This record gives sequence, C-alpha cells and structure tokens, in this order.
Amino acid sequence: MTSQTDIPAATDAAIAYLREHDPEHLAQLDEFLRIESVSADPERIGEVRRAAEWIVDELTRLGVERATVHETSAHPIVTAEWMKAGDEAPTVLVYCHYDVQPADPLGEWISPPFEPRHENERVYARGAGDDKGQLFMHLKAVEAWTKTAGRLPLNLRFFFEGDEEVGSEPVEQFIADHADLLRADVCVVSDGDTFDDDGTPAIGYGLRGIAYWEVRVQGPRQDVHSGHYGGGVDNPANVLVRMLASLTDVDGRFTVPGFYDRVRALTDEEHAAYAALPFDETEWADETGVPAPMDGERGHILLERLSARPTFDINGIWGGYQGDGAKTIIPAWAAAKISTRLVPDQDYRDILRTVKAHLESLAPPTVRVEVKIIHGGAPASTPLDHPGIGPAARALEAGFGTAPLFQRSGGSVPVVAALDAHLGLKTLMVGFANPTGNFHAPNEWMSLRNIRDGMTSLVHLWAELGAMSASELRGD
Repeated sequence: MTSQTDIPAATDAAIAYLREHDPEHLAQLDEFLRIESVSADPERIGEVRRAAEWIVDELTRLGVERATVHETSAHPIVTAEWMKAGDEAPTVLVYCHYDVQPADPLGEWISPPFEPRHENERVYARGAGDDKGQLFMHLKAVEAWTKTAGRLPLNLRFFFEGDEEVGSEPVEQFIADHADLLRADVCVVSDGDTFDDDGTPAIGYGLRGIAYWEVRVQGPRQDVHSGHYGGGVDNPANVLVRMLASLTDVDGRFTVPGFYDRVRALTDEEHAAYAALPFDETEWADETGVPAPMDGERGHILLERLSARPTFDINGIWGGYQGDGAKTIIPAWAAAKISTRLVPDQDYRDILRTVKAHLESLAPPTVRVEVKIIHGGAPASTPLDHPGIGPAARALEAGFGTAPLFQRSGGSVPVVAALDAHLGLKTLMVGFANPTGNFHAPNEWMSLRNIRDGMTSLVHLWAELGAMSASELRGD
C-alpha cells in the first residue's frame, strides 16, 4: 500500500508516466473518438454499444474490477470499481457519458466528424470535449497511477452512461436499482468546461435542469393551394409561430403562468460573485459571432442569465415548403422542438406538465395540436463549503498552474440531481473541455493543453482526496 508519505513521489511518477506516454494516449483517444456513439440515431445503436464495450475492455486492461455493460431501457450503462484502498479510505464515484450529439449539419465540418483531426494543438472530432475526451482522461489518470504505484490512493467507482445526450431516461431507475454499485462519499463529474480557453480551470457548483417538448400543429389533411384556401384554412405554420411567440415577453421571460413561482432568487453574495468574475461581453459576442448579446431578463447581468436564470429556446422548427424558388401552399402541418433550462428549486416534472397543458390551451379550434414530452432533468447544486471543494481546487491549480474560478453551469447533467435525490451523494463538477469548443455544433474541438493539464489535475485530485478519510470527505 502507498503510504501518505509516499503520495507526493507517487504523484510525480504518475505525472511523468502521462508525459512519457502522451503520443500513445492521443492515438488511443483517436480510436475512441472514431466510434460513432450517437445515442439519438437508431441506426447507430450498435456503435453506442461498441463504445460501452470499448470502455469495459479498457477498464479491465487497467486492472479495474467488475467492469460491466448493463442493459437498460435504452443504451447500456457501464460500471466498474477499484476498491483496494481499504474501508477507511474515501470512495469516489466518477461519472461521464460516452454518447455524443448527432454530427449534422455534415457539410459544415472541415473534416469528417468521426475521423479525428489534430491541428493547432487541438483535436477536432465529435465527442472530443463532450464528453468522450473527458471520460478518456479519467481512464488515463487511472492508468498513470496503476502503472507506476501499482495502485490508486483511494477507492474509485465508475458510472458511464450512453443516454445523456437524449435525456438520461434510464438513469434514475438504474440508480434506484443499483445503489450498491454506485455508493460513494462524493461523485466527480467531468462533463463541463474550464472558465476560459486560456488555461483558467473552473469548479462548477450548480447545474441548470431541463424540460423538453415537441409541438406539432396539424391543419388540412394535405398541403393545399394558398390562393384557393388562404383566408379560410388556418395555416399551421402561422398558428405555431403565434403560439411560440406568445411564450416569451419583451425581456425574454417565459410567460407560462406559475413558471417562476419556485425559482430561487440569487442572493446579494451571488450577485457580487458573478460581478467579480473576469468576463468580457464584447469578447463573448465576438466568439459566438452575434452582433451583440440579447438584453434578456431585467436585473440580471449576462453571465447570470447564462447560468443562473431560467431560459426558453426553440431548438428546431420545420414544416411546409423548403426547396428552391416558390411554392404557394398552406402546409398540412408544422412542428417545433422547444426547451427550457431550469434553476433551483424548479421541479421539471411540474414544468413538463404545466407547459404541455398551456400549449394545448393556446390551440385555436381551427387546428389540432399535439404536445409530446421528450425528457426532463432536475437542477442541482453543491455547497461551496463541501469538504471536497478545497482538495479539488488544489488539484486543479497544480494541474493548470492557476487557481480555479467557481461557476454555475448553464447546461444540464440529469444524473447529478438523481444521485443526490436517491443516494444523498454530492458532486464535484470538474470539467476540462474548452468553453468555445463547439459542443453540439460542427467542428467540435478540445485543446491538447486541456487534455494534458486535465489528466495531471486528475492525478493530483486522487492524491488530494486519498489523503482524506472517508468520514472527512463526507463531512461527518
């Protein structure tokens, strides 16, 4: 067993191993990224499974025990564990997801999305940052410890899912049914980003929840001539646009009654913390390509609106003629996908039902409206005085060479709230992707610096947490 006095030397040896094997590890990352694990595509079910099996093979090769592919109602979940540090040592659950977003629109990729391209100290590929690249970094941090010290300085359990990009539907049931495989003193999630692209790491202490619907407006049984029927047949596209436009006011606030009833307001301290973060709105606008940020909700600066306030977005809208030239029709139907981002203490189940009912109530008698609930997830937060926050901050500073900043994420990771609800397990959100890395968009990328410094940070994190007892990490 590695004693506490040996941990600094063992940590240095593990980091040296990462540097020595860097070319080999990058080649392995490319192999992983080539697997087209798009969870939303029924034609790629086999590829999603292949990614799960690839992870199990890699964990087994590293000496991690009980690496298993579990069947679910959708895509597989992978669990594994290394529990040889002893009962007094802390146990950490590591969560990442191995599924990725669809690559559409393919025509906007400079190179094929599943053929990794290394250029300007970046790796470009679907999943490079979200989230296969970050999952891979955890595997290599384990390898660095086991190949040098022969063991890890703490107990680790692993929980990798293949449905995060489509709502994590099987996760809550899996957690309820397999608590024995997931029980730990804290969870570490790497499904986020650093504060900036300049090497400033971040610790997330909050995540927004999500609610997602599809709305379909049906009019005539088929497309009809707008000259013959215009003014008599209510146009489904017109109806849909009016319905969606009514969902926000001039400040971008969601207008559904009751939506804000349970929104937890920011404290004066939180407002001050946001204001103190180094954030340049002009630079942010330049990076996104928009002329300027939207005004948005009054009383909240842009950075607050990006992560600490609810939002509403139309994620897709379609129907009618979309080819070249003109076609004068009233379309038979029109549809849209819409979503909201939620904050503590909003209940996504209530929001899903309330918004569905509200949209149905907006339908005029001239059309038929169907509202389908797609998925939802709860918001989550971790107290900044959690015993794991200090060790995580030291580990990130050791890895990146600068102290981390603390931020709430605008995104959603449904498993974080589920683990807290079912197991009382708090989460340290330690992400390594680049914030401008084109997640969910063409030409997704992650910098080699973040990959290397992130792996180094994880080696330090296991050393830092391994220096604690299980009860200390739990805060008993």
